[in-house]
Amino acid sequence: MNESIAQRSAELFDSGFFCAESVLQAVGEARDVGCKLIPQIATGFCSGVARSCGMCGAVSGAILAIGLAMGRTSADESVDGVYKAVRIVLDGFESEFGSSNCQSLLGCDLGTEDGQLFFQETELYATCRTYVARATELALEAVEGCRRFG
Repeated sequence: MNESIAQRSAELFDSGFFCAESVLQAVGEARDVGCKLIPQIATGFCSGVARSCGMCGAVSGAILAIGLAMGRTSADESVDGVYKAVRIVLDGFESEFGSSNCQSLLGCDLGTEDGQLFFQETELYATCRTYVARATELALEAVEGCRRFG
């Protein structure tokens, strides 16, 4: 099932949504969360946090998706399960791809015209599509694992 949700996030990415939006939307759909704020709340996290060379938007979307699935609804609740799931995603993504930083992953600064041109010319879109699908899978695996094993 996680593979089909990851495929859905890649399809959303192909349709024009950006990285964080695609991951969060796919997970929201899979969890039957119909909220007009999804994918809106993820937009600023796309392209390495608004082209600031920050965290990969797919990873940010995965963190948002974990919050959607496991986030606190009261101040009395523990954050431990969510933090554990986020660490699993970060560790897994960084282990697999070498970083969770957009600029490091892509080798360009999306906040510059040169960086955006490099992104287009080298067809990094396909690379980002891979990150979107994998971040979705990692988020779902982390949520399932943390729920199952506490």
